[in-house]
Amino acid sequence: MKENLTALIKALSERQQTAERQLSELSAAVKALEAKMAEFSQPAAPRALTAPAKAAQATPGKPMKAEVTAEILVILAAAATTYLGKEVRIRSAKMLQSPYEVINPWVQQGRVFIHASHNLR
Repeated sequence: MKENLTALIKALSERQQTAERQLSELSAAVKALEAKMAEFSQPAAPRALTAPAKAAQATPGKPMKAEVTAEILVILAAAATTYLGKEVRIRSAKMLQSPYEVINPWVQQGRVFIHASHNLR
């Protein structure tokens, strides 16, 4: 009986040590991830405007076309790699128009008027 109790205490202390070691490893991993997140959350240094960007800003009424920069591609690849758990290579990417740039406000208002005129029972 005493031998069983001693073996049980020994097994329990070994499991506790294993749990403490794993907890310290996880704590170190969390700290490393927090440091990486801090790097990504810092704002990048402002860049000088190039000639096409200046021309796009000079024309009022025309929406400026946004480019997919190398930094955005790297962030997208890192996010996809993290989510999927395997290496991801992005072959192409493009910015899509927002729905507000595509829909004519007059058309939208007409749809609202038609939907509001329906009698619901």
